[in-house]
Amino acid sequence: MTENLIGGSFPRIDGVEKVTGSATYAADMKLPGMLYARLLTSPHAHATIRDINTEKAKALYGVKAVLTGADLPYRVGLYMVDKPVLADGKARYFGEPVAAVAAISEEIAEEAVKLIEVDYEPLEPVLDAKKALEADAPLVHPDLDSYECIRGVFCPKGGTNIANHFRLKKGDAEEAFTRCDKIIENEFYVPQVQHVPMETHASIAHWKPKGNIEIWTSAQSPFAVRHLLSVALGMSQSMIRVVVPYLGGAFGGKAGIHLEPLVALLSKAAGYRPVRIVATREQEFMTLPCRQGLHARVKTGVNAEGRILSQEIEYIWDAGAYADYGVNIGRASGYSGAGPYEIDNVKMDSLTVYTTKPFGTAYRGFGHVELFWAIESQMDIVAQELKMDPVEFRMKNLLKPGATTITGEEITKYTGSVRKCLEEVAKEIKWGETCGDGGGETCGDGGARGRGESAPADAPTNAPTNGRHGSRSKGKVRAKGIAVLHKAPAMPPNTASSAIMKFNEDATVDLLVSGIDYGQGTATSLSQIAAHELKLPFERIHFIWNKDTDFSPYDWQTVASRFTVMGGLSIIKAAEDATRQIKDVAAEALNVKPDALEVKDGVVFVKEDPSLALDYTDVVMGYKFDNGNSIGGPVIGRGNYIAEGLTNLDPETGQGLPALNWTYGAHAVEIEVDTRTGDIEILKLASAFDVGKVINEGLCRGQVIGGCVQGVGSAIHEQYIYDKAGRLLNASLTDYKIPTVKDIPHEITPIFVETPHDKGPFGARGVAEHPMISVPPVIANAIFNGTGVRIKELPLSPERVFLALNPGRSKT
Repeated sequence: MTENLIGGSFPRIDGVEKVTGSATYAADMKLPGMLYARLLTSPHAHATIRDINTEKAKALYGVKAVLTGADLPYRVGLYMVDKPVLADGKARYFGEPVAAVAAISEEIAEEAVKLIEVDYEPLEPVLDAKKALEADAPLVHPDLDSYECIRGVFCPKGGTNIANHFRLKKGDAEEAFTRCDKIIENEFYVPQVQHVPMETHASIAHWKPKGNIEIWTSAQSPFAVRHLLSVALGMSQSMIRVVVPYLGGAFGGKAGIHLEPLVALLSKAAGYRPVRIVATREQEFMTLPCRQGLHARVKTGVNAEGRILSQEIEYIWDAGAYADYGVNIGRASGYSGAGPYEIDNVKMDSLTVYTTKPFGTAYRGFGHVELFWAIESQMDIVAQELKMDPVEFRMKNLLKPGATTITGEEITKYTGSVRKCLEEVAKEIKWGETCGDGGGETCGDGGARGRGESAPADAPTNAPTNGRHGSRSKGKVRAKGIAVLHKAPAMPPNTASSAIMKFNEDATVDLLVSGIDYGQGTATSLSQIAAHELKLPFERIHFIWNKDTDFSPYDWQTVASRFTVMGGLSIIKAAEDATRQIKDVAAEALNVKPDALEVKDGVVFVKEDPSLALDYTDVVMGYKFDNGNSIGGPVIGRGNYIAEGLTNLDPETGQGLPALNWTYGAHAVEIEVDTRTGDIEILKLASAFDVGKVINEGLCRGQVIGGCVQGVGSAIHEQYIYDKAGRLLNASLTDYKIPTVKDIPHEITPIFVETPHDKGPFGARGVAEHPMISVPPVIANAIFNGTGVRIKELPLSPERVFLALNPGRSKT
């Protein structure tokens, strides 16, 4: 039956393959004559490469190719073409590849790498993005002026370390500050973190003697890889085939292009033999991209009634050594960087800055986890200064229909409701009531300290006097916190998707799209949409898993929480096209007009007389009359969608229409802090999102729960740690902590608000990235509400929390 296909909890169509190990990933593949690649990486964060001697490596038995940057005069990049395939005379971060080997075995390749001799001249590292802006800072890219980029959108500044400077101006922030009753200014910091996908980066390339290239890779878009490789190598796209098989997690780290150019060039150098490279976990940390760091400064002016009159924001993004993707993070964070608030006067500067650290790229949330750490911490600080409940303060300022965003976009009834999200989580967490069984007198407006053990003698006592939400008992503090969020897909205004539906003889349907399901469940939800629109049972949709640029329809990239919307709309159009073909053939066969027909459960029939009907199997390959005459032919539905109504942003004011849609959300949390150790236990996390329309409730719940846990990682555990020379010290899962089962909140409550989006399929919006946004500030706000301690730097590790509670204690 085809009823209830939208909104139900259909099981993942890839579940059996993944849990049984029968799914094939790039690292599983072996081709005849395949060679294995290994990398030599820089031991310095910043150094001139004076000489590389590869003779010993080349002489080793089984080595078929050795390449250095001198052999590869190519640069790659999506938005800023600044990244060499191998370090080109200068190493810009610890772990950067400076040479590569292809050999008949991984062991021989590893041995050959050790035989390569490199003469370095160490240079002063640039490890702080704020200091990188100083006039006398060493230049990471002295030739920045020569790099290609999307001019008019990104603005690199030669002679500096600024890869891009995004500016936004709405109203007159400076003048508005003169009318404010209170002005509050704070600085916040977020470190770099790693994506930590289960599957590390893996690529196989075969450069054929004819000059064409075939690539199998763990990437978030085969078409992006093909395009960027064709530009870098000066080749026609028709000569490059890219296949993406099953993908074992990505979180943005496999967007754009990474190892593919190197393995392709190694294949050519090795005599046209296929070459495979699989990154080690250590290389995933040191060599491949991470999430950018952020220094944020937020200045907020309010009147006595609690309305935000003016806001001045500066974001300084630590792009690392290359900013090919990072410049767009700075741009996207700029146009949404004040949060979902109605503010008439805003001045924002978002700078993407080079340092000599591993380079940043897309990461789940695309800069919003970082910026909302600052914004939602600041909102609670402002509420405290006003002696106003944090929920009440937010409600006074949140966007609503008729308001305008900081880029001038008008909010309508279709945009979504952040207010409803906030209401839902506040209700779920019982905001204003006593915390759990902590024995507190109050958790609401009175702000009185709960009964129980007193704070440490030297702990701060500046607990908030309004909106307090904590209680204390037996050396532990229970408290609640609140935070909101929003995000729109960060993508060019001409981003496009397409879909093909190809009927088989038995009226099953091959569904072809190039959106990648790397764990989020896209394949299942899109199959639901296809079945619903074709009026077929769900099990008759066959989702084609491998994405192949030679056969799959075009799609930009699987990023930005956009594919349920754009891929879904493409599928709806393809289904309409296929259904039209079915009706046209059936109408001629049944001697009626096409508009007299209806379809359901794989049958096309006359509305007024359902007994006049044909099964899809009689139609989808063409209909044959009794006398043998035939009409129609194989039914192939085609559909596409391009982002509509978007504009470039004014380079001086940032005004324009950048958003296909906005997904709003809110979190509320109850935590317990052990004041003796700094440990944080998350008792309950309620998370609400305005998804427009739930396509698959089970998958949505999974996204929210997984995203919240990942947000806990950013909040409490994760950070890159460097020594003074810029060497990464925790490049393994032994030293780099991610959440385990012990860190998962006791209870996570997903809540879905459904304010239909007028341009989404069935009103739906994306919700893939949003659950981890604002998890760090909601925990920090709860810490403050329970202890009076405001922490402005992530992560909220036990050590950092303990030292904040005990400022007289030394780290040693």
